[in-house]
Amino acid sequence: MNKVLEVKNLSMDFGGLRALNEVDLDVREGEIVALIGPNGAGKTTFFNCITGMYTPTEGEVLTRPLSGGEVRLNGLKPNAVTGIGLARTFQNIRLFPSMTVLENVMIGRHCRAKAGILGAVLRGPRTRREEQDIVDKSYALLAELSLEDSVNELARNLPYGAQRRLEIARALATEPYLLLLDEPAAGMNPQETMHLKNLVLNIRERYKLSILLIEHDMKMVMSLSDRVFVMEYGQMISVGTPAEVSRDPQVIRAYLGEDHDG
Repeated sequence: MNKVLEVKNLSMDFGGLRALNEVDLDVREGEIVALIGPNGAGKTTFFNCITGMYTPTEGEVLTRPLSGGEVRLNGLKPNAVTGIGLARTFQNIRLFPSMTVLENVMIGRHCRAKAGILGAVLRGPRTRREEQDIVDKSYALLAELSLEDSVNELARNLPYGAQRRLEIARALATEPYLLLLDEPAAGMNPQETMHLKNLVLNIRERYKLSILLIEHDMKMVMSLSDRVFVMEYGQMISVGTPAEVSRDPQVIRAYLGEDHDG
């Protein structure tokens, strides 16, 4: 199966601190992969290296778009990574709070716009058609994520769970083939987490995406993922199916401590 993401020997240093040490990870086409580990393991740093927030100290980040070919992501800016087809959400929600729900999603769509500055100034028929298409597709995405009744609400006025869904909708608006979700269930109650799990599964099916997520909710991870990668202190310590990883003594030790007997 085609690997849409392949990370090899990835290391990240901050001064004298090595936050990631020779990390390997891959995501295959149509797969849901979870990256888990205790707090401070380096998971969000890993996401930042993939998506252009950081330039890795060593190693390679390669992606293979569904259209073919291979692209090296090292050193690319976040907007360039998004343009290639990788989109992400953040551990701390990063919406535009003073813009409407619809406007937040439209911003995501604009990376696929072709009008350019001249077209935006002259606003010819082609530009107007494109603008209407952005509105229509943004609204359709909001309907998919049960946010259509809130299109004119300011993003900051949405309940927490709805803000999480809005951030996912904005990421989907960029038309990614790989969606990266950084702790999407953080702060959610059990019912909201169950809805999120079903949403992620539906997104994979509806948009034919691959998904890489960081998540602390182990029940969600184990019931959702095809494979699980486990990090501790910036290194990968285990990889396998949810069942395999849950039985790995290194994983049990990382989460429960050296003295765990079970």
